[in-house]
Amino acid sequence: MKTLSSLTTLAAVLAALFLAGCGKKDPSGAAAPSAPAVAARAVPTEGRTVEVVGNDSMKFNVTEIRVKAGEAIALTLKNAGTMPKFSMGHNLVLIENGVKLSDFTSDASQAVKADYVPAKYAAKIIAHTKLLGPGESDTVLFYAPKQVGRYDFLCTFPGHFQVGMKGVLIVD
Repeated sequence: MKTLSSLTTLAAVLAALFLAGCGKKDPSGAAAPSAPAVAARAVPTEGRTVEVVGNDSMKFNVTEIRVKAGEAIALTLKNAGTMPKFSMGHNLVLIENGVKLSDFTSDASQAVKADYVPAKYAAKIIAHTKLLGPGESDTVLFYAPKQVGRYDFLCTFPGHFQVGMKGVLIVD
């Protein structure tokens, strides 16, 4: 009888562990869908306007943006495409130097709930827009890096960077 009781207890424990492992997991590592994927930084209230347009050809209309070190920027991304957001959404993510793009884009492709902006890179993201559907736009305010150099920006929707939806912010 004691063996039957032990087997019943073991079966119950194993069933509980199995069910606990069946929970939905968030591969992005984000705490919540609305959690910002950018580390806290000073944000200007206004800045020089820069407009970038993305389209259904998975290209930005500009691939180079020149700014002054520390300059306040108001960057607007517009999605000029017509395809639905779930299949052709666009965003713009500006990242610090030293980020390995292949790793970043791989992690971004898993961050579905965070608009393909991986939270684990928050300290390396200078600014990013929302993921936009057709006809939508989003403006982000940020200060250009104080360090002169070249900083990559890209669309992190899966596959877009790989076909050329990228550019560089040049800080003089």
